[in-house]
Amino acid sequence: MTTSTRSRNGPAAAARDPEVFEEFYRRHIDAVTRFVARRVADPHTVADLTAEVFLAVIDTGHTYRPQLGSETAWLYGVARNTVHAERRRVAREAALTDRIAGRRLLDSDDIARLEEKLAAESEGRRALAALDGLPEGERAVIELIVVDQLSVSEAAKALGIRQVTARVRLHRARKTLRATTAAAEETDAAAARLPIPLTYSGRKA
Repeated sequence: MTTSTRSRNGPAAAARDPEVFEEFYRRHIDAVTRFVARRVADPHTVADLTAEVFLAVIDTGHTYRPQLGSETAWLYGVARNTVHAERRRVAREAALTDRIAGRRLLDSDDIARLEEKLAAESEGRRALAALDGLPEGERAVIELIVVDQLSVSEAAKALGIRQVTARVRLHRARKTLRATTAAAEETDAAAARLPIPLTYSGRKA
């Protein structure tokens, strides 16, 4: 699909036209589901948040500017905000009672399909967990570039920041991760050099 065709069938058009929205949804549903599955481990929540991302397109599709980045980068920005909003909601309520009561029921095929995506994205979730110690701004940039495979310009677009800011945060994040990895390797090496204690046989002298 050409750039001009994508523009005519992009987020802004999808927000206005149900038929365009359906085509837009089919074009991006897999990428958005995988994005959410890298950050959430429950299939029902993955389904709910993915649906919320596309509902958000109806309200925010008019903000998309094709000259500033791809549809995928823009959608990842929407998806990231959706996931963060859910995390804040859970933290405030400290319980999932309301969500369980109001969630859409999934049939066995839905659950099996989402569990397959969760299994496929387990490595991505581990990679994201390794970034927990980074400041939020640096973590956001490196997760979009390293884990979600966006370019620096696309990550900047998704986060609403300048490219130079994204590059600076990426550099800082990589520097911090290298230092953390080096420290961990030094600790492991030191532990490996410790003498192995003799095993007590239990016999009396």
